[in-house]
Amino acid sequence: MEQSPRLWRRAGRRFTAWKNGGGHTAEILAMPEGAGIDAFDWRISTAEVAQSGPFSEFPGIDRWLAVLEGGPMDLILPDRRVTLGPGSAPEHFPGDEPCTAELTGVPLLDLNVMVRRPLRARVAPRPSQGPVRARYALATEAVPELDLERHDLIETLPRDGFDGRLIWIEISGDRAP
Repeated sequence: MEQSPRLWRRAGRRFTAWKNGGGHTAEILAMPEGAGIDAFDWRISTAEVAQSGPFSEFPGIDRWLAVLEGGPMDLILPDRRVTLGPGSAPEHFPGDEPCTAELTGVPLLDLNVMVRRPLRARVAPRPSQGPVRARYALATEAVPELDLERHDLIETLPRDGFDGRLIWIEISGDRAP
């Protein structure tokens, strides 16, 4: 009997306020399940960003960020400044480097993927063809044929036929011994 893919609905997410008051975050999934902010191997979340400010630093963590709605926002990193808005390519940066978000438009909702090194993540509009440890897809709009509403997350599903409606999140590599 084929098992249905696991699904995390946007409607069931609970947002918690940031300590600095600049926004709210809703964790979608952390592995191992139930792992706290200091113990996850990887973490997928969304955040409502209401004002400009510095990112928290996460030593040993690599991050991917994509704006889902609202914005735009500039990410100011030590070596570059990148503008992100809905539909722009997700941005990868080390979590242990200083990073500041500067909102240049309305408040926004973003997707945040964090992986603890030596694991790696890939966040892209299309899935890779290579082997991965885990594969998820976040719906950027409703996908009725998969029973997905906008911003629902689904685990391991067919790879073809969903261009432009999904952001693929792939985790690869081995955990540190």
